[in-house]
Amino acid sequence: MTDFRSELSLGARIRAARRARGLRTARELADAIVGGNLTEAIIENIEAGRKVVLDVSQLLNIAMALRVPLSYLLAPLGEPDRPLDLPNLSDAFAGMTAIEFDAWLASAPDGRYQPESLDERNATSELHALREWSSLTRETSRLETMLELERATRGSADPESPLFRSTESRLADASREAARLAVYLKSAGWKI
Repeated sequence: MTDFRSELSLGARIRAARRARGLRTARELADAIVGGNLTEAIIENIEAGRKVVLDVSQLLNIAMALRVPLSYLLAPLGEPDRPLDLPNLSDAFAGMTAIEFDAWLASAPDGRYQPESLDERNATSELHALREWSSLTRETSRLETMLELERATRGSADPESPLFRSTESRLADASREAARLAVYLKSAGWKI
């Protein structure tokens, strides 16, 4: 079976990903997109390369139905150093490799693509901080639940227990870092 991530075009990657996910026909993919804006004919035209201009919602619906990251469809990530192969892009994308495109798309601060302007660097930094803050907020909630369970299962838990101190310490660290990121994001104008 062909690795869909290495196919030579968006349509070919979608077709190969569809087959890799066990959907034999464009009709099956269209049916998997409940409430979406794609018909069997549109998907067939995309896969054949006759339709190269797609709405963002169409791309997102296809990626979600196939359960693959969007960048897997947009760029030939199976060969990360291969040039980006999407049609109708501006000259700003000229020479960008698949992995550089993925880093740009994900706003990865440590990716091979490096922002060129101060505004772009700030936007990337803020998105990274927002993702980290969101992750730490979920981790803080999880650790609070763990701490409550530890206290409940041991009644009056020994606060000197290594397990209890470990959870408490991780919770304090996560809370502190989430608060630090919240201050940074609020100063940048984010409403969190």
